[in-house]
Formats: sequence, structure tokens, C-alpha cells
Amino acid sequence: MQTTFIKINPADSVVVCLAAKKKDDIIEVGGESVVLAEDVPAGHKVLLHDIKEGENIIKYGYPIGHALRDMKAGEWVNENNLKTNLSGTLEYTYQPVNEELGIPVEHRTFKGYRRKNGDVGVRNEIWIVPTVGCVNGIAERLVHKLMQETGCKNIDGIHAWHHNYGCSQLSDDHENTRKVLRDICLHPNAGGVLVLSLGCENNQPDDFMKMLGDYDQSRIRLLVTQKVDGDEVEAGMQILRELYAIASQDRREEVSVSELRVGLKCGGSDGFSGITANPLVGEFSDWLVAQGGTSVLTEVPEMFGAETILMNRCQTPELFEQTVSMINHFKNYYLSHGEPVGENPSPGNKAGGISTLEDKALGCTQKCGKAPVSGVMEYGDRLTAKGLNLLSAPGNDLVAATALASCGCHLVLFTTGRGTPFGTFVPTMKIATNPTLAKNKPQWIDFSAGQLVEGRTMQEIVPEFIDKVLAVASGERARNEENGYHEISIFKNGVTL
Repeated sequence: MQTTFIKINPADSVVVCLAAKKKDDIIEVGGESVVLAEDVPAGHKVLLHDIKEGENIIKYGYPIGHALRDMKAGEWVNENNLKTNLSGTLEYTYQPVNEELGIPVEHRTFKGYRRKNGDVGVRNEIWIVPTVGCVNGIAERLVHKLMQETGCKNIDGIHAWHHNYGCSQLSDDHENTRKVLRDICLHPNAGGVLVLSLGCENNQPDDFMKMLGDYDQSRIRLLVTQKVDGDEVEAGMQILRELYAIASQDRREEVSVSELRVGLKCGGSDGFSGITANPLVGEFSDWLVAQGGTSVLTEVPEMFGAETILMNRCQTPELFEQTVSMINHFKNYYLSHGEPVGENPSPGNKAGGISTLEDKALGCTQKCGKAPVSGVMEYGDRLTAKGLNLLSAPGNDLVAATALASCGCHLVLFTTGRGTPFGTFVPTMKIATNPTLAKNKPQWIDFSAGQLVEGRTMQEIVPEFIDKVLAVASGERARNEENGYHEISIFKNGVTL
């Protein structure tokens, strides 16, 4: 008989319903029987023991908040009777944990594009990168004309990464925009890049091009539209035709999976996220790290409440201190705007069974498995360390996914329980947490981790998931690519002039 609930950790004071339960249904755990006091939706929590007001409620083996009143066994635990324990910044002590992964090296490969600088891309696309939002319309027009001329034959895509920034920004806010745009220009998934400038913006084109360092000038070209005498669209097309002629000659080759870089993201989460899809992605992350590859976890506010787990997995005291700084910096960002640090779960999260930020964070961090933390990055930084990295960025789906791609990830693994169609500027694979979502939105979902509540085991589906990710890395289109859903979003943190 298929189980209808799960106790995630032996220390937990709740179970999670894997299917909707009715009042007076009986849950038997550890030889004890609990009678439900009310109807409970799928993905939501049921209390196993009586507790007093103020006592912690335990899930994943950790507190996810405290009871707002005395509660009885069998009650539905949700945001109405459970409150976060989070407040301001904290002091932390480094207590390193080094857990061996014990995963064999399989010498797997994927088919990628080897670039001149030795880097590898999983797509070979033509990109137009505006230095300022004023030229977004020109960029879109150029994409349309190049698509008409070429039919996008012999390349994987043609895109303009439009945004609203590049001018009327100051200090770090302006610099973040420049760093992310630089990162996009240098991303190996692009076979050719047209940097499209207006000319008078704060993000001055000549200075911006210097940020690119020693780049391939045959593949990355600049057009300043204010300096064009006549039709800037035709001037852009001349450059794009040259870029297309070069990129269309590129061919895939076998590449070691040790060169694959994958971003880890969740959005539209539900009560199944920390049970199915996030642990599945965590298994993949550990496997990739064991192969010598790289994974990146972001969404710093969704680490609050689970941050010590990540801190103690840092390989060095220096990485620990960087992680502490990253966490407390983001808490201070909230507090400086007069906002509490613990009010993160969205209405969709709560409807899906996530009641507090600790509840969300402990499920969210399942995506990075058990590997040690080998790198910590600021927003806009580019990857330098292999293995598991932490990246500073907010939890917003579009901003966080863009940040993951910008740091150098070839693709993003995006778990979701409520569903979302979007994709950033690299393939954005959606992994459903529950079978209902996978069934109802097959046009959005690339893989269903909901199989784990239908009787299949993690050991059975992990190899299938690895094969799926490597297939996408080798050119199979993710659902967002099939649908034509591609966009970027840059973190805005400052005044607008």
C-alpha cells in the first residue's frame, strides 16, 4: 500500500501529508496513532504530539518556528499557528562537518562547444547585449531581421537580452549592472555577441568593453548607435551577419562532465519540494561534484534558518567567514529597508504547505546535497572554484536565475511545486515536485520528481535524471527553450536618478 504521509527526520514533531487527509483519519508513526483533528491538504504538516505555546516545531530535524498557542496532536500546522524564530543578524561559530560523498567517478561526457579560451558552452547562440535599456527596441528589431534572413540555421538561437538599466544608476547598483552584462557577454553559450550601445549612457561603451578583459574580438563586437551616420539597424545587421557566419561553423564535441556548471534554484515551492525535487537535485549536485564538476546555490534569503548547515560544510575558515558575511549582509539589507528577515514565504508557498522561512530554507538547501562548500561569490562574480559554490543573490526567481547564469552556469535546474514557465538566458529545466503539476503542465515541466510519491525510489530515478540533464547539456531543448521563454532580470539595489 502506497504511503500517504512522511516523517522526514526521526526528531520531527510533524509529518507531511503526501495526499489530502480527512478529519478523523488515523496516522500511525512509531507505534503511535494520531487522529486528525481537521482536514489537511496534501503537502501540509500534521502535529504528532501536544505542545505548549512558544515551543518549537521540528521538521527536517530542525526548528521551523514556534507554536503561537497550545496545540494538540493531530492538528494541521500552518502559518496561522506557527511563527518564525528569525529576527536580526547573528554571530556564528565554525564547526566544520566533512562528509564523504562516496560517489564513484563515471567518466561521463556531454556534447559541448569548445571556445577559443578553452571554456565550453552547451549552446551556440547569437546574442545582442544592450549596454542600456534605451536601445532595447533596436536590439529586438535586429533579432527579428536576423531570424528572417537566416532562419536560425546551424546555430541554437538568436536573442536580445533587454533590460531597463545601464543609466541613471549610482555606485554599487550601477556596477552590479555592468558586471552582469559583462558576464553575459563572456558566457560560453554565446557563439557571437553584439554589444549594442546608445553612446551617452552612464555605462559608457568603451569603458564597458575594457571590463571584458582579453576577449575574442572576432566573436564579441561593439556598435555605438549614436555614432552611426545613417541607419543603425543596417550597421548592426552587417556585424550580425559576420558573427553568424563564424558561429554557424561551430560544432559540438565530447566534453568531460567535469566541465559542466549547473545552477540550483527553486520557485513556486510547496510542501513536496523538500521531499522530492530538491533532494533529487541535491543527489545530482553531489554526483556532479564527485565527477569534478560545479554546482551553484543562491537565494540567500532562503538560506535563513538553514545557514549553519552550509557554514559548517565550508572547506576552510575563510569560506566560513565569507558565508557569514553573505548571510548577515543580506539580513542587514532587509533591516535597512525596515523589513523583517523572516517574512519570505509567498502566498503560493503557504498554500502549498510551507509555513515559515525556516520551513522553506531547510527544504531549499536540500538542492545542494551534502558536498563541501568550495567557493563563495558576491553578486556578479564569475566562477573560479570547482565543486559546490554559494552565490549572493536574492530569492526572486528571475533575478536569482539570471545571477546563476551570469556567474557561468551552463544551465539552471529549477524545482517547482506550483509551476512556472519562465527561463533565463541559459536552459532552465523545471523539475516538478508532485505528479499533479507534471500531469497538468507538461509544457512547462522537464522532469517529474513526483515519481517519488508514486512508488519509485530515489535510486531508480537519479540515473534517469542525470541522463536528462546531460541530454539537455548536449543540445536537447529544455521546455523554456521550446516555448521561446527567455529573459534576464538584474538586481536593483539603489536610487534611480
